[in-house]
Amino acid sequence: MVANNLISKMPLRSSFNRLNQVHGSQLSEFGSNWMSVSVITEFFPPDYAATGQLIEELVNELEKQGVTIKVFTGQPGYAFTTSEAPASEQRGNVLVRRSRSTQMWSGRIRGKAVGGVLFTLRAFLHILRNYGKSDVFLLTSAPPFLPVAGYFSHLLWKFPYVCLIYDLYPDIAIALRVVAKNHWLVKFWRAINRKVWQSSQGIIVLSPAMKERVIAICPEVADKVSVIHSWGDPKLIVPIAKENNWFAKKHNLVNKFTVLYSGNMGRCHDLDTILATAQQLQNQPIQFVCIGGGPKRESFIQDVARLGLKNFLFLPYQEKNVLPYSLTACDLALVSVEEGLESLVAPSKLYPALAAGRPIAVVCPKTCYLPELIADGKFGIAIENGDSNALSEFILQLSSHPQIAEKMGQSAREYLQSNFTPEIIAKQYINVLNYSRDGNCSHSN
Repeated sequence: MVANNLISKMPLRSSFNRLNQVHGSQLSEFGSNWMSVSVITEFFPPDYAATGQLIEELVNELEKQGVTIKVFTGQPGYAFTTSEAPASEQRGNVLVRRSRSTQMWSGRIRGKAVGGVLFTLRAFLHILRNYGKSDVFLLTSAPPFLPVAGYFSHLLWKFPYVCLIYDLYPDIAIALRVVAKNHWLVKFWRAINRKVWQSSQGIIVLSPAMKERVIAICPEVADKVSVIHSWGDPKLIVPIAKENNWFAKKHNLVNKFTVLYSGNMGRCHDLDTILATAQQLQNQPIQFVCIGGGPKRESFIQDVARLGLKNFLFLPYQEKNVLPYSLTACDLALVSVEEGLESLVAPSKLYPALAAGRPIAVVCPKTCYLPELIADGKFGIAIENGDSNALSEFILQLSSHPQIAEKMGQSAREYLQSNFTPEIIAKQYINVLNYSRDGNCSHSN
C-alpha cells in the first residue's frame, strides 16, 4: 500500500528510485531489468534467416525478464510462404514495426547491398521518429552497415546504442576475396566502423576471437566489448530417439547412422572437408543429411553428383516447429568454419545442436575458439580443415560404439543447460544494456 501511494504521487522512474532507497535489494533485480529497448534488425520472422530467428528468441526472453521491447525490421526476404508482412504487428508483448521497403534481389550480393542501404536509411528515420521512446537501441550487423544509423542518431541527439556484431565486415569480404584488403572501400569501411564503435555505449560479439579482432582494429573500445555467445532452447529442442521421431521415419534414417549438417551452407562454411569425408565413407552404412540453403548449396549438390555419391540427402530449410524433430533425427551433428574466418564469424547452429543431445564434430582452424569449447564440454571433437581422415575415423568410432555417442550427447545438452540457455544469455544482454543505458561504457568480459 505504501509503495502504491508513493507511485501515485511521483513520476514513475523517480518513484522507483525512492522505493529502491527504502527497500534496497528487494527491488534491485526488478530495477536492473526495467528499461525500454528498441531492437533494429533487417531480418525477423517470418524470415527463416538465422539472424531473424535468434533475434525473435532473444526479444521474447528479454521481455519475460522485464524489459520493454520494440522491434524495427524489414519485409521478409527469406520467408517460406509470404513476401510481405504487416507494417505493424503485436507479437505477444513485443511490438514489431516493419519498413515498407521489400527485400530486393535477395539472392544476389549487389541486391542485398542495395536492400541493406535502403533499410539502414529507414532505420535512421525510425530512430529519429522515436526520440525519447526507448532507453537504448540495439542494432545488429544485419545488414553490416546498419549501426551507422545509430552513429548518426547519436551525433545528432546523443541516442545511446549498442552494436551486436554477428559477422565482421569488411574483414569477411577480404577473407573471401570479394575485395582486396588495400581497396579504398575497405579503408573507408574500417574508418566508419571505428567511429561507430567509439560512439557506441556497448559492443557485443559472439566469440573471444571476435573480441580480439575488434580490439585489434580499434583499441580504444577495449573496455566496452562484451562476449555473449548464441544459445539454444532446451525447452523447444528435446532429445528424441530416432525410432520415435517422425522426421527420421519419413526420411528413412532410423536404421542408418546419420550425420547431419543443418543450416546455412554459406561462403564461411567448410563443406569440402565434409564432402571428402563422405567420399571416404561411401561404402559404409553412413547417411549424410544436409538441411538448409545458402550460396554453396547448389555447387555442393553438383559436387556430390559429380563424384557419384549415394550417401547424401539434401532437404530445404524446415519450419521452426519441425526443428525439434529434424535436429534429433541424427546420430552426429556437424558444424564447420572455413580457414581464415575463425575470428570473423561464430556458427549459431552449434547451440541448437547441443540442445538436441547429440555428439558434435566441428571442422575449423585450430586457432578457433570452438576446440576449447568442445574440450570444456566433452561433447564431441574438433577437426582441422581438410582432415577428412580424422572426421571419417570419428564417425566410424561413434557408429561402432553407440554408448560413446550417447555419453557425448548427454554432455552436449548438459553443457548447453549450464551455459547457453535463453535465460542465461538474456541476463548477459540485460547487463550490457543496463550499463549502456546508464552511460557506463566499461563492461567488457
